[in-house]
Amino acid sequence: MKYNKITYKVFGRNAMFADPITKLGGELCTYHVPTYEALRGITEAIYWKPSIEWVIDRVKIIKPIQTESKNIKLRNINDEGVGLYRYTYLHDTEYIVEAHFEWNKDRPDLVDDFDERKHSNIAKRYLKRGGKRDLFLGKRECIAYIKECDFDSEESYYKDRNEIDFGIMFHSFIYPSESSNKLIANLSHIVMKNGVIEFERPDECKLSRVVREMEYSKTKLGSDFLDEEIAKEGDA
Repeated sequence: MKYNKITYKVFGRNAMFADPITKLGGELCTYHVPTYEALRGITEAIYWKPSIEWVIDRVKIIKPIQTESKNIKLRNINDEGVGLYRYTYLHDTEYIVEAHFEWNKDRPDLVDDFDERKHSNIAKRYLKRGGKRDLFLGKRECIAYIKECDFDSEESYYKDRNEIDFGIMFHSFIYPSESSNKLIANLSHIVMKNGVIEFERPDECKLSRVVREMEYSKTKLGSDFLDEEIAKEGDA
């Protein structure tokens, strides 16, 4: 039996899954659906440890896709004063996410912490409590809330729409590792079928580019890290 999977509903008043193209001018416009990277960030905020890596399997779009534009005052970067910018958010959002964790292959030193049932139980306890850290739908001002649920517990607004093509979207980052000191950005062709988007794994994305060279830095842990962390989380 596999214990490494969680399913949860995440929802909020607004969401901003920013299209990178719109960041150049300072006025942000959201994608119409959440990105893999945004959902991975939410899942890691629920529970994460250096010994595991979260993989997002699929997401169901529960409510109709709506956008809302707001005028935002921000300090100008190149000169003094405040500028008025236009941000386009998603409004009244609700998704059901299915994810599973795998062992971090770059951390063989943590093999003693590769305990599937332990991490599963801790993740589900934090899920019931609303997450370990603050949750956001893309940007910090877009507060998110979660609750545990089954993937088929609710129907999507788009359950009768066979296929909606969102084209090429930003998918995820592949961060530096022991084998590659590069930050890589992935793109993917996103298609929603009957309200559900099934994601490629980051290492399966066919469209990618190196953003920049970065040095891989491994977190240094004390010899008592595992015993202390297991004890703390076991009592959570």
